Amino acid sequence: MMISTEISASPDSEQWQSIDWKSVEPHVLKLQMRIAKATREGKHGKAKALQWILTHSRSAKLLAVKRVSKSKGSRTPGIDGVIWNTDTRRMKAVNQLSRKAYQAKPLKRINIPKKNGKLRPLGIPCMIDRAQQALHLLALEPISETFADPNSYGFRPNRSTADAVDQCFKCLALKRSAQWVLEGDIKSCFDKIGHQWLIDNIAIDKRMLGQWLKSGFMDKGLFYRTDEGTPQGGVISPTLMLMTLAGLEQRIKSTALKKGARTNFIGYADDFVVTCASKEVLENDIKPLIADFLAERGLTLSEEKTHITHINKGFDFLGFNHRKYKGKLLIKPSKSNTLLFLSNLRELIKKHATIPVNDLIKLINPKLRGWANYYRHCVAKQVFGYVGHKLFYTLWHWAVRRHPTKSKTWVALKYFINRKGQWQFHGWQKVKDMDCQFNLFQIAKVPIERHVKIRNAAIPFDPQYQEYLARRKSKRQARNSWNEPALTAL
Repeated sequence: MMISTEISASPDSEQWQSIDWKSVEPHVLKLQMRIAKATREGKHGKAKALQWILTHSRSAKLLAVKRVSKSKGSRTPGIDGVIWNTDTRRMKAVNQLSRKAYQAKPLKRINIPKKNGKLRPLGIPCMIDRAQQALHLLALEPISETFADPNSYGFRPNRSTADAVDQCFKCLALKRSAQWVLEGDIKSCFDKIGHQWLIDNIAIDKRMLGQWLKSGFMDKGLFYRTDEGTPQGGVISPTLMLMTLAGLEQRIKSTALKKGARTNFIGYADDFVVTCASKEVLENDIKPLIADFLAERGLTLSEEKTHITHINKGFDFLGFNHRKYKGKLLIKPSKSNTLLFLSNLRELIKKHATIPVNDLIKLINPKLRGWANYYRHCVAKQVFGYVGHKLFYTLWHWAVRRHPTKSKTWVALKYFINRKGQWQFHGWQKVKDMDCQFNLFQIAKVPIERHVKIRNAAIPFDPQYQEYLARRKSKRQARNSWNEPALTAL
């Protein structure tokens, strides 16, 4: 006789699933807005008290655990091997998220390759440390957004590279615009920020910050101390870097104004550009000023990546090439990024020589869509056509190689379909007993649309911009609906 047993969900699991996120998020946002308001009014004591309330709030703890357990890196454990991949574990984590007796664990060091062939060290905190950082980030972000440079766009909510690139266009497009550009890059920014400067200047719980900065890391079984920098894998590290560089734009503009020159600053993370009408002011005044500003924080400019360039020669910034052709500014995908993208696509196709057609299309389409989405706000139509053309030939060679005994006409009819004179790569798939064509994403047909830059003063913690940001979000979602479906019924 067999007895069937039904395994019921644990109380913790049921408790997590019953959370009303629509009430949790507004509660946290309300506290964040109060912190931002107190900061704007110079009431730093009140802001600190509100930060304490927020970091001890159950709603904030729920959001912090949700963020780190649902993120892309949630499957990568720290040195303790723990991941929060079930609702039960997430709920238990919320109950364990306490400041009392908290001790940060060392980071797990891994190295990831960079474009130049070098390795970038990455520190992976344990899940509990990530959650503590996410919790205190909720209390720090209203302050960082209040003090951040108006034209700094990296690691900030509602801002993107598209905003930074559009600001470059505004600063360089006119005939009377500045002709000289300082391309700046900070050497090992995350790894070199001075700990004492952070502890003295960042409005956050000093005990918690000190633990994260001094936690050290484990590499190949050995423990190493950390005496400078913030871990690149840390949840709060980007905001700490943002606050470290806050004030640079104002200092540059005030110095240039004394010299009778007008400058513009556009920053994204540790990359930035400064435009000016005078090469001498950039070289003799602005560049030394930036070096002194960074030195106070334990940072230095990268000499090999910092240049002063004329706009007619052009420069690359955030993967875009900015250059004037006969007085007209054109912003295009950079040549190096385009060639690298094609190289990666070829490598992907070559690696999957025997994979089914539909599976290959499923691998390629997200990459094509993502790359097109990134560049569709600039002068990219010709480059999109070039990428589509080169990809066609790569897929043609892939198809011919699979069938060495078949004619090219047979291969063409099997893998390609003629649409209005254009041969498109495709596969077949049955959906609900209906034949459907599985299409390769046509990057050449992606429409080019000018991006509307966000207002400099618009932050999510200011009540007067709530409606404005909501409208921008809905418009962005509507614009993203242009993506053509992969499946087409026949």
